[in-house]
Amino acid sequence: MSRKPKKKHKKGPTMAELADKHVLYEQSVQNVEFEVEFVADTFKSIRQRKARAIREDFCGTAKAACHWVEQHKDNTAVGVDLDADVLAWGRKHNVAKLKSKEAARVSLLNNNVLDVETDPVDAVLAMNFSYWCFKTRDMMRTYFKKVHADLVDDGVFFLDAFGGYEVYEEMEEETEYDDFTYIWDQAKYNPLTGDMTTHIHFKFPDGSELWPAFTYEWRLWSLPEIRELLTEAGFKKVTIYSQRWDEETDEETEEFYPTETMDADPGWVIYITAEK
Repeated sequence: MSRKPKKKHKKGPTMAELADKHVLYEQSVQNVEFEVEFVADTFKSIRQRKARAIREDFCGTAKAACHWVEQHKDNTAVGVDLDADVLAWGRKHNVAKLKSKEAARVSLLNNNVLDVETDPVDAVLAMNFSYWCFKTRDMMRTYFKKVHADLVDDGVFFLDAFGGYEVYEEMEEETEYDDFTYIWDQAKYNPLTGDMTTHIHFKFPDGSELWPAFTYEWRLWSLPEIRELLTEAGFKKVTIYSQRWDEETDEETEEFYPTETMDADPGWVIYITAEK
């Protein structure tokens, strides 16, 4: 059960009041360097050529799109998001930091991924589970069909997903960083519908908190459901990439490998590719 933060009374602004939640999100949730490398390497492995044009759906601050165009002079990226404010933040804090020629190869669109019009791209990315906002099979299939139509003939769709038996629990999990604590809050889950409410909170050394910083209303989708819907949408091949485990350190590595079997772990994050 989510709790409300205690009110703090002190002179001057708190660390929470001075914090930028988008910066905190990029630092604690995203790893665009790894993500972009995974997309580039996996696409080349599948298609025996390099991807140049990508679309980042639900792009938020478009950090991945910006990092993509930095990797090669011919790389282009389109970012799509419904939130005009977060796109404006991305333009100011991410696109503006690019060199002028790089920034010219990024296009950010305040639009719905279900009806956005873009040129065909080599790869579409739907990361950080944001596509789980579609709560019915019909809506999810419609989105997957839209992506399929917007890819070039040998295009690849990249997604991620999470799961494990702890994902059904209403619980909070804390991760410590140098200047803040990240809190993943599984606040509510309805087994009848699969609907779940999750939050991201941040706590600071001075006791102040951003509670919540972000809230998500999703359906908890299973991997069989996602794979079936991708196939129904027309994708010819769907591959699951599981995270490798280092037996010596007893920790997860940053290596993901294609697999047809997974252990029933308490929690996991995987990547998915769907080939047109």
